[in-house]
Order: sequence, then structure tokens, then C-alpha cells
Amino acid sequence: MALTHPQSALFAGEKPFPIIPACEHFAGSEKLITKALELQNKLGGLFDITMDCEDGAQTGKEKEHAEMIVRIQNSELNKHKMSGVRIHDYTNPHWKGDIDIIVPGAGNVIAYITIPKPTKASQVKEQITYIQEACKKAGIKREIPIHVLIETHGALQDVFEIAALPWLQVLDFGLMDFISGHHGAIPASCMKSPGQFDHELLRRGKSNLVAAALMNGVIPAHNVTLDLKNIYQTYADAKRAHDEFGFLRMWSIYPAQIQSILDAMAPNFAETQTACDILIKAQDAEWGPIQHDGDLHDRATYRYFWELVQRAKLTGQKLPEEVEKRFFA
Repeated sequence: MALTHPQSALFAGEKPFPIIPACEHFAGSEKLITKALELQNKLGGLFDITMDCEDGAQTGKEKEHAEMIVRIQNSELNKHKMSGVRIHDYTNPHWKGDIDIIVPGAGNVIAYITIPKPTKASQVKEQITYIQEACKKAGIKREIPIHVLIETHGALQDVFEIAALPWLQVLDFGLMDFISGHHGAIPASCMKSPGQFDHELLRRGKSNLVAAALMNGVIPAHNVTLDLKNIYQTYADAKRAHDEFGFLRMWSIYPAQIQSILDAMAPNFAETQTACDILIKAQDAEWGPIQHDGDLHDRATYRYFWELVQRAKLTGQKLPEEVEKRFFA
């Protein structure tokens, strides 16, 4: 008798929660994008890459920059198809041009589109609608996942409305612009730890974003660590963002930060092993209730453990051979 896969048994008829890499690495220039893709291929696709039109493009060369991104998206170097694009913000006239180039040119391979700096939900809605219409015109049938940067007062005020918009996959917290928008009320020291986690206005902003994201089946992503080469600081920031605030993903802006983020965001190894044992027993029992180490488990805990095992795999944890064969073959 064929065993039922957990995705079919546990989430039938439901919108699945996104299971995507815990690290998102930003790269703007062709040189840095190429290096990032080479590292992504070397590590076996453990992190996403965001190709940046917003800060990456030289003034006056926005069209050429977007065309360069399309070329690389369609190249053999992008073998994992785990690269998104950040477009210009709503107030910049080039955002429509970015979409007009990127969607027809790379709409079938692009991992996601990131929308920066909205000040209200209506702006995000308009931009998503424009992306959807561009897909129709280009004959692209898939939904392109949308990521939105929450980095203004208005976006934070509308964060629950933004999180409920169609095609949403990730809400990103933008720390530096958010602090700048407070006109000195938050000191510059809070752009780093521990201030970024301890200042009440930043705690409120991060907590509200995470709550809005998780309530709507969206991944909350944490801001960068500015200390580029101190890999322990990156690890400590990612660990605190995950354990205290519930972030499930974090940005990298320097290659050395990637592994630190993956390590910090990875599930506890012992818990992963327990999850694997429980899922094997549950599948053998056709997903009915079981006992494991004296505890009762049913579909509610199976969902938790199945998502945990998927996240563990995406952070590079080695899973038991039986789990690989049953669930990931």
C-alpha cells in the first residue's frame, strides 16, 4: 500500500504556508550577482538571492540594469531558480519600467518580486495589480510571489491590510529607513544590536509585522546586520530575531553572513530528529493519532513537525535517510 505524503494528508484543501530559505542575500551589480549565484550553486541552493533594481541601478541606466537582470535570470548560472528582483519604489517613475522588462523577460523563472518603501496599502495593491496585468499580457500563468518592505510609518499602520493582499509571500522589515522616519526619536545606535531589539518603538514595529505576516500565512523577514565581517554578530542577531520575535527569514548583504543566518534560523537539531521519528510513525499509522515517548500526537502536531523538517532541510541540516526517501525523494 502506498504511503500518503504529509503534504497531501495534512494540508488538503488549505493554502500551504510558504517553505522558503531562511536567508535572502542582496546583490546589486552584475559582478556581485554573479558571485552570489556561484556561491548559491556551490552550497546547493540553500539561500535566495535578491537582484536589486532599486539601489543597484546607476541613475540613467535603470533600463539597462533591468535588462541585465533578465539576462542573468535566464542564464545557466541561475540553475536553482531561487533569485528574486527588488524593483524601484512607488514614488520612482521607473517601477513600471522594471516590471515591463522583468515580467515578460523572466516571469517564468523569477523567484519573487520585492516592493520597497510603500507608505500605504493602496500603493502595494496598485503595484501588485500592475504585476498581475503584466503576467496576463506576457501569457505567464503562474503567480509570482510578492515581497513587501515595511519601512515607513504608513506601511506599518497598514501592515495587516498589506499582509492580506494577493500573491503575498514575505513581509520584510526595513530597519534603517524606519529609524530615519522617526526624525531622531530613535538614536542611530539602534541601527545595531542591542538597540534594534530593545527600543520600544522598534520592538512594536517588528512584533506587529511578524503578527500580521503569520496571521495571513506570510513569512516575516528580518533586516540586515550592518557589521559585515563579524559573523558571530550576524548569528546573534538572527538568533534573537527568530527566538524572541518569530522571524523566519533574514537578509544578508555580505557573503560571510549567509551561513551565520542559516545556522541561527535552523531548527534545533534534537527537535528535528524527534520530528523525523514522529512523522515516520504517523505516516505508518496513516496519519491517525500515535504515542511517542509517552506523548500523544495527532494532525495538529504533525503539521508543526512537517514544517519544521522542511525548514531543517532548507537550512542544510542532514536528515535521516528514511525521511529523505519517504518525504523528499
